[in-house]
Amino acid sequence: MAIREESNQKLSLLEKVSYGLGDTASNLIYAVVTTYLTFYFTDVYGIGAAAVGTLLLVARLVDMVDSPIFGILIDKTHTKWGKSRPWILWSCFPFTIVTILLFMGPELSASGKLVYAYIFYIASNILYTAVNNPLTTLLPSLSSEIQERTVANSFRMFGGQLGGLLVNLTLLPLVAFFGNGDQQKGFFHTMILFGAVGLAMFLITFFNTRERVLDRSGGKSLPVRESVKAIKGNMPWVAGVLIGVVFFILYVVKLSSGIYYITYNLNQPDLVTTANTLGSLTLVGIICVPFLSKKFSKKTLMITGMAVSLLGQLIIYLGGDSTAMVLTGIVVGAVGLGLPVGLLFALIADTVDYGEWKSGVRAQGLLASTASGIAIKLGSGLGGAIPAWLLAAGGYVANQTQTPTALRMIEISFIWLPILLCILSILILVFLYRWDKPHHEIVAELETRRAQ
Repeated sequence: MAIREESNQKLSLLEKVSYGLGDTASNLIYAVVTTYLTFYFTDVYGIGAAAVGTLLLVARLVDMVDSPIFGILIDKTHTKWGKSRPWILWSCFPFTIVTILLFMGPELSASGKLVYAYIFYIASNILYTAVNNPLTTLLPSLSSEIQERTVANSFRMFGGQLGGLLVNLTLLPLVAFFGNGDQQKGFFHTMILFGAVGLAMFLITFFNTRERVLDRSGGKSLPVRESVKAIKGNMPWVAGVLIGVVFFILYVVKLSSGIYYITYNLNQPDLVTTANTLGSLTLVGIICVPFLSKKFSKKTLMITGMAVSLLGQLIIYLGGDSTAMVLTGIVVGAVGLGLPVGLLFALIADTVDYGEWKSGVRAQGLLASTASGIAIKLGSGLGGAIPAWLLAAGGYVANQTQTPTALRMIEISFIWLPILLCILSILILVFLYRWDKPHHEIVAELETRRAQ
């Protein structure tokens, strides 16, 4: 039986919202990991900063292997639900349970705590890949229309940032409420609540999305050697991976070091929730993406966003001890980052078209999963590890007045590393992200081929 692609590839509002809720669910659970896990391990669970830094990087490097594996599995998946959607259904339950257990914090010896942290952090990362990568591979299957994809991705990124916003607004108050003075108990019970809500959102995503852009394999599995052909000569994909790695280092460095900067450099720990909430104003940039993308290219918008984020960092630096200036810089930087946040995965999805046009092979599972996996895993791993290593190098001691050296290392993590990473992202976009011909011409050629 021949497989035919749906001619109507417009997405309903319900489908766009449901697609976005998948990332809301992911971030409602996983933003706690990216933003607060370093603090949780060092200041709540009592693991040394240097050990935490190594843990975060090693776990992410191990976890990088699973992204191409899941990509290949998605390419080989053929069900009545499609290729990507079933993985959301199969993975959401174990992901939720394991991430809750990551914050259970059993009483163990120092080495026992570290072993426990390694086991559940690695397992949580792998299951995050299993449930979140299908959201990336699903995007090029939702529609072949470029603007529909861009808008759908904006809903996803908005949903993801909404999840992060909810975490930043409510996590520490909920930890205080559930823990009643016991932060360990508070983190665990808060994660149970976030997990239950996130699980419901994953199921909404599964039931209300559809895969319209189909391969032409007639249900046959795509051999790995064929999938790899879609990478050969795909320079936009290579550039997209590099941009993603640098972006996630930047993103996680800011998230993980912010709580230390506000607590120790500004000496205002009560301001952490406010600062992290303002950091979620990436939503403003994301909201602008569907409108701006009608007039400007993804490349131009991402460069602009990185430049605005760089400006925000400079405002923080120039503000010194001024709380108002620091918060202003956080807002400016967050709004700027909203543009690349809203466009990164759409940019990667476009390279699936390029790979098919170049090689004749549409391998969205391998391309999208590997790109997002390398970007998220390697970028987040380094983004979490570098601040922790700098803390250790500066002689950081949890819950104590910090030395000038420790404060300087926190400042480097929160201000100067993001500045350097913004500049590097702009250079990659300017010099490496180039196409043989305009994307819309490539899509038109592909549609002609598929119709034959």
